[in-house]
Amino acid sequence: MAAEPEGNVDEAILRQVEDIQKEIADTQQLVGRLQNILLLGDQYQQDDTIFQNKIKDLSKQYAHIRTTRADGNCFFRAFGFSYLEYLLNDRVEYERFRNFAAKSKDELITLGFPAFTVEDFHDTFMELIDKVGEKISVDELLTVFRDEGMSNYIVVYLRLLTSAQLQKKEEFFENFLEGGQTMKDFCSQEVEPMARESDNIHIIALSDATGVCIRIEHLDRSGTDATINHHDFPDDGREPMIYLLYKPGHYDILYKHVK
Repeated sequence: MAAEPEGNVDEAILRQVEDIQKEIADTQQLVGRLQNILLLGDQYQQDDTIFQNKIKDLSKQYAHIRTTRADGNCFFRAFGFSYLEYLLNDRVEYERFRNFAAKSKDELITLGFPAFTVEDFHDTFMELIDKVGEKISVDELLTVFRDEGMSNYIVVYLRLLTSAQLQKKEEFFENFLEGGQTMKDFCSQEVEPMARESDNIHIIALSDATGVCIRIEHLDRSGTDATINHHDFPDDGREPMIYLLYKPGHYDILYKHVK
């Protein structure tokens, strides 16, 4: 039997990837509704004691979860929604962040990002921040983040802010890179394009750029007990503003119990 031409194999793989992406888009909201944290347990076998026990441990601190679409943009989308939701109830932090966001366009252009592109995404970003300042409802914010065009514009701008911070502090962040890759190449290949998954380097850079403290809870098989582990970015003793759940390759939004 003759081997299938290499070009046909590549096309078949591409079609398969596109089919998977379409299925994800058809079945997962960009940002989901609030759900009870214990519903996480339904995603795992009941006899999977590691995950079931860790979810019970997680439920001691968190009451709800809000899922995001697994499309490679989940960290940035989860960060954007969760932080803007936080700003609805913290006017001082809102004013600080709005001031930062308003100035960020000029800094991006100074760093060499194309002015026309930056201005387009910045305008949409500021439009949403101003709506938050006008005290839109959480449901209205959710509607924005479920609109693919608007939601992706926010993700792109957060990616640009992350890339800019990595390049500004290249001497520090280059320690995270492997294989002799330059920071410019890393940013153009792994940070700025949509659908590229995020790692610690992205989280540290975005937290550093925006001044937002993020707590990541890790739901994985690490450790030998039923206690869930977390990392704060930065780990400077501040109370986190947003809480995200990391499952290998994916981020969702967590909500603490109301005291």
